[in-house]
Amino acid sequence: MQLWVGLGNPGPDYALHRHNVGFMALDVIAEMHGFSPWKKQFQGWSSEGRIGGDKILLLKPATYMNESGRAVRAAADFYKLEPADITLFHDELDLAPMKVKVKRGGGTAGHNGLRSTDAHIGPDFRRIRIGIGHPGHKDRVTGYVLGNYAKAEQDALADMLGAIAAEAPWLAQGDDVRFMNEVALRLLA
Repeated sequence: MQLWVGLGNPGPDYALHRHNVGFMALDVIAEMHGFSPWKKQFQGWSSEGRIGGDKILLLKPATYMNESGRAVRAAADFYKLEPADITLFHDELDLAPMKVKVKRGGGTAGHNGLRSTDAHIGPDFRRIRIGIGHPGHKDRVTGYVLGNYAKAEQDALADMLGAIAAEAPWLAQGDDVRFMNEVALRLLA
Protein backbone atom coordinates (compact mmCIF):
# COMPACT_ATOMS: atom_id res chain seq x y z
CA MET A 1 0.00 0.00 0.00
CA GLN A 2 1.04 3.57 -0.68
CA LEU A 3 -0.10 6.71 1.12
CA TRP A 4 -0.55 9.79 -1.06
CA VAL A 5 -1.13 12.98 0.93
CA GLY A 6 -2.35 16.27 -0.47
CA LEU A 7 -1.37 19.29 1.57
CA GLY A 8 -3.86 22.08 2.11
CA ASN A 9 -6.13 23.75 4.62
CA PRO A 10 -9.67 22.47 5.28
CA GLY A 11 -12.80 24.45 4.58
CA PRO A 12 -14.44 26.34 1.72
CA ASP A 13 -12.57 29.60 2.46
CA TYR A 14 -9.30 27.91 1.45
CA ALA A 15 -10.54 25.73 -1.41
CA LEU A 16 -9.02 27.70 -4.31
CA HIS A 17 -5.88 28.94 -2.55
CA ARG A 18 -2.55 28.16 -4.17
CA HIS A 19 -1.56 26.55 -0.86
CA ASN A 20 -4.36 23.99 -1.42
CA VAL A 21 -3.16 22.65 -4.77
CA GLY A 22 -2.23 19.37 -3.01
CA PHE A 23 -5.88 18.85 -2.02
CA MET A 24 -6.93 19.71 -5.58
CA ALA A 25 -4.54 17.14 -7.07
CA LEU A 26 -5.93 14.36 -4.86
CA ASP A 27 -9.52 15.29 -5.71
CA VAL A 28 -8.79 14.89 -9.45
CA ILE A 29 -6.84 11.64 -8.92
CA ALA A 30 -9.72 10.19 -6.86
CA GLU A 31 -12.29 11.18 -9.48
CA MET A 32 -10.29 10.04 -12.53
CA HIS A 33 -9.34 6.66 -11.03
CA GLY A 34 -12.68 5.82 -9.39
CA PHE A 35 -11.59 5.89 -5.75
CA SER A 36 -14.04 5.37 -2.87
CA PRO A 37 -16.02 8.31 -1.47
CA TRP A 38 -14.06 10.48 0.96
CA LYS A 39 -14.52 9.57 4.64
CA LYS A 40 -13.35 11.11 7.90
CA GLN A 41 -10.28 9.19 9.05
CA PHE A 42 -6.73 9.79 10.35
CA GLN A 43 -7.44 13.41 11.36
CA GLY A 44 -8.50 14.16 7.81
CA TRP A 45 -10.40 12.73 4.85
CA SER A 46 -9.33 9.54 3.14
CA SER A 47 -10.24 7.73 -0.04
CA GLU A 48 -9.06 4.29 -1.13
CA GLY A 49 -8.52 2.87 -4.56
CA ARG A 50 -6.18 1.21 -7.00
CA ILE A 51 -4.06 2.60 -9.75
CA GLY A 52 -2.96 -0.32 -11.86
CA GLY A 53 -2.11 -3.09 -9.40
CA ASP A 54 -1.19 -0.70 -6.60
CA LYS A 55 -3.45 -0.03 -3.62
CA ILE A 56 -3.35 3.63 -2.65
CA LEU A 57 -4.83 5.57 0.24
CA LEU A 58 -5.37 9.25 -0.51
CA LEU A 59 -5.34 11.55 2.53
CA LYS A 60 -6.26 15.22 2.91
CA PRO A 61 -5.28 16.25 6.47
CA ALA A 62 -7.88 18.32 8.34
CA THR A 63 -5.24 19.51 10.80
CA TYR A 64 -4.39 22.67 8.84
CA MET A 65 -1.09 22.95 7.04
CA ASN A 66 1.08 23.55 10.11
CA GLU A 67 0.04 20.23 11.68
CA SER A 68 -0.21 18.06 8.54
CA GLY A 69 2.37 15.64 9.89
CA ARG A 70 0.02 14.45 12.65
CA ALA A 71 -2.45 13.10 10.09
CA VAL A 72 0.34 11.61 7.95
CA ARG A 73 1.78 9.87 11.03
CA ALA A 74 -1.63 8.50 12.08
CA ALA A 75 -2.21 6.87 8.68
CA ALA A 76 1.40 5.66 8.39
CA ASP A 77 1.26 4.04 11.83
CA PHE A 78 -2.09 2.38 11.14
CA TYR A 79 -0.83 0.78 7.91
CA LYS A 80 2.76 0.28 9.16
CA LEU A 81 4.15 2.34 6.28
CA GLU A 82 7.70 3.60 5.92
CA PRO A 83 8.50 7.12 4.64
CA ALA A 84 9.43 5.54 1.28
CA ASP A 85 5.75 4.47 0.93
CA ILE A 86 4.50 8.05 1.39
CA THR A 87 4.07 10.76 -1.25
CA LEU A 88 3.14 14.39 -0.51
CA PHE A 89 1.57 16.66 -3.13
CA HIS A 90 2.28 20.31 -2.29
CA ASP A 91 2.63 23.84 -3.61
CA GLU A 92 6.15 24.98 -4.48
CA LEU A 93 7.14 28.66 -4.62
CA ASP A 94 10.49 27.90 -6.26
CA LEU A 95 8.93 26.36 -9.38
CA ALA A 96 7.25 28.26 -12.21
CA PRO A 97 3.44 28.10 -12.12
CA MET A 98 2.01 24.79 -13.36
CA LYS A 99 5.42 23.03 -13.45
CA VAL A 100 5.53 19.63 -11.73
CA LYS A 101 8.67 18.04 -10.30
CA VAL A 102 9.27 14.97 -8.16
CA LYS A 103 11.90 14.71 -5.46
CA ARG A 104 12.67 12.20 -2.72
CA GLY A 105 13.86 13.49 0.62
CA GLY A 106 15.40 16.90 1.15
CA GLY A 107 14.64 20.01 3.13
CA THR A 108 11.40 21.83 3.79
CA ALA A 109 12.19 25.19 2.12
CA GLY A 110 10.09 27.00 4.72
CA HIS A 111 6.93 25.04 3.82
CA ASN A 112 5.04 24.40 7.05
CA GLY A 113 3.28 21.27 5.77
CA LEU A 114 6.61 19.72 4.78
CA ARG A 115 8.19 20.84 8.06
CA SER A 116 5.41 19.20 10.09
CA THR A 117 5.58 15.97 8.08
CA ASP A 118 9.37 15.88 8.38
CA ALA A 119 9.03 16.31 12.18
CA HIS A 120 6.58 13.36 12.39
CA ILE A 121 8.07 10.82 9.95
CA GLY A 122 11.49 12.15 8.91
CA PRO A 123 12.55 13.61 5.55
CA ASP A 124 12.67 10.47 3.37
CA PHE A 125 9.22 10.74 1.74
CA ARG A 126 8.54 11.51 -1.94
CA ARG A 127 7.37 15.01 -2.81
CA ILE A 128 5.31 16.03 -5.83
CA ARG A 129 6.25 19.69 -6.10
CA ILE A 130 3.54 21.67 -7.88
CA GLY A 131 4.81 25.06 -9.02
CA ILE A 132 2.93 28.18 -8.02
CA GLY A 133 5.72 30.66 -8.78
CA HIS A 134 7.03 33.34 -6.44
CA PRO A 135 5.34 36.74 -5.97
CA GLY A 136 8.74 38.47 -6.27
CA HIS A 137 9.34 39.62 -2.69
CA LYS A 138 9.33 37.59 0.53
CA ASP A 139 6.97 40.06 2.22
CA ARG A 140 4.28 39.12 -0.30
CA VAL A 141 4.59 35.31 0.05
CA THR A 142 1.91 34.73 2.72
CA GLY A 143 -0.77 36.70 0.90
CA TYR A 144 0.20 35.05 -2.37
CA VAL A 145 0.07 31.41 -1.22
CA LEU A 146 -3.13 32.09 0.75
CA GLY A 147 -4.67 33.79 -2.27
CA ASN A 148 -6.96 32.17 -4.81
CA TYR A 149 -5.81 31.19 -8.26
CA ALA A 150 -6.74 33.97 -10.67
CA LYS A 151 -9.50 33.42 -13.22
CA ALA A 152 -6.86 33.63 -15.97
CA GLU A 153 -5.05 30.65 -14.37
CA GLN A 154 -8.08 28.34 -14.09
CA ASP A 155 -7.72 26.58 -17.46
CA ALA A 156 -3.97 25.99 -16.99
CA LEU A 157 -4.64 24.73 -13.44
CA ALA A 158 -7.29 22.29 -14.68
CA ASP A 159 -4.94 21.05 -17.43
CA MET A 160 -2.09 20.54 -14.96
CA LEU A 161 -4.25 18.71 -12.40
CA GLY A 162 -5.67 16.53 -15.18
CA ALA A 163 -2.15 15.70 -16.37
CA ILE A 164 -1.05 14.75 -12.84
CA ALA A 165 -4.05 12.44 -12.44
CA ALA A 166 -3.73 10.92 -15.92
CA GLU A 167 -0.04 10.12 -15.41
CA ALA A 168 -0.45 8.93 -11.79
CA PRO A 169 0.13 5.27 -12.79
CA TRP A 170 3.81 6.15 -13.30
CA LEU A 171 3.96 7.45 -9.73
CA ALA A 172 2.26 4.31 -8.44
CA GLN A 173 4.94 2.24 -10.20
CA GLY A 174 7.71 4.39 -8.77
CA ASP A 175 8.80 5.77 -12.15
CA ASP A 176 9.19 9.41 -11.10
CA VAL A 177 11.14 10.44 -14.21
CA ARG A 178 8.55 9.01 -16.60
CA PHE A 179 5.78 10.72 -14.57
CA MET A 180 7.51 14.11 -14.87
CA ASN A 181 8.17 13.64 -18.59
CA GLU A 182 4.62 12.56 -19.41
CA VAL A 183 3.07 15.42 -17.39
CA ALA A 184 5.34 17.91 -19.15
CA LEU A 185 4.42 16.49 -22.58
CA ARG A 186 0.70 16.73 -21.82
CA LEU A 187 1.12 20.36 -20.80
CA LEU A 188 2.95 21.20 -24.05
CA ALA A 189 0.14 19.84 -26.22
